[in-house]
Amino acid sequence: MKITDINGTTKLNNGVDMPVLGLGVYKAKEGREVVDSIQHALEAGYRHIDTASFYENERGVGEAIRTSGVPREEIFITTKVWNDDQGYEQTLAAFDNSLKELNMNYVDLYLIHWPVPGKYLETWKALEKLYKEGRVKAIGVSNFLQHHLIDVVENSDVVPAVVQNEFHPRLVQQPLLDFCKKNNIQYESWSPLMRGGVFKIDTLKDLAEKYKKSVAQLIIRWNLQKGVVTIPKSVHRERIFENADVFDFKISEEDMCKINALDREERTGAHPDDFMDHFENN
Repeated sequence: MKITDINGTTKLNNGVDMPVLGLGVYKAKEGREVVDSIQHALEAGYRHIDTASFYENERGVGEAIRTSGVPREEIFITTKVWNDDQGYEQTLAAFDNSLKELNMNYVDLYLIHWPVPGKYLETWKALEKLYKEGRVKAIGVSNFLQHHLIDVVENSDVVPAVVQNEFHPRLVQQPLLDFCKKNNIQYESWSPLMRGGVFKIDTLKDLAEKYKKSVAQLIIRWNLQKGVVTIPKSVHRERIFENADVFDFKISEEDMCKINALDREERTGAHPDDFMDHFENN
């Protein structure tokens, strides 16, 4: 992983280069809000945007890219198939709809959003078809644990290029990180700032002061030094620029260990083994 500047990339297991820092647009409102946030990000130098059909803002993502002046091929776009659309034929139809919303003829990375029991292997077969047809440059999964990944690897032709999971100092899951590294699956974090929770941790506040950086910058840098692609979400221009200003310092190994030691297996979102109840009740 090259983390020398915002143009740094990691090479996926199929040879595709993925930018190590991106903008997440979860809960960014369709229309002006998501368009403006992406255009701020592109102005700051970001070339990686992460959306999903569930976010209901793919149309705005596409509009932002088209009107930005930045060539489409220079931007890495991720979207995801939602739980209700899983299954082979349903996934193919959902992908077509995402492309229509984005107004694009391909995406760079397509993910299974959650491991729906009894369906995710069938869904993965659809992703393999899309990949082999060249309609996506890489395929992967989101919210999959080690046993889900093993199931996919043992029952498919294509090893996931990426796994995107909740990841922050309170939820490190180092054995899962090690498994992914061993199997050449790129780890990517969602909710790297723990939905604001990192700002309440004294150790992080002290370390941020030591490095003369914000807590957000410290944690984004920690992600990158752990080899984790990160996609902090913001719709505010100043925060988007601030989150990109993480390439002029390095966290010492001692301080990396201090941050690692904050792990409590605490989640802000659903657990991948019982998420169905979570979404049914929310």
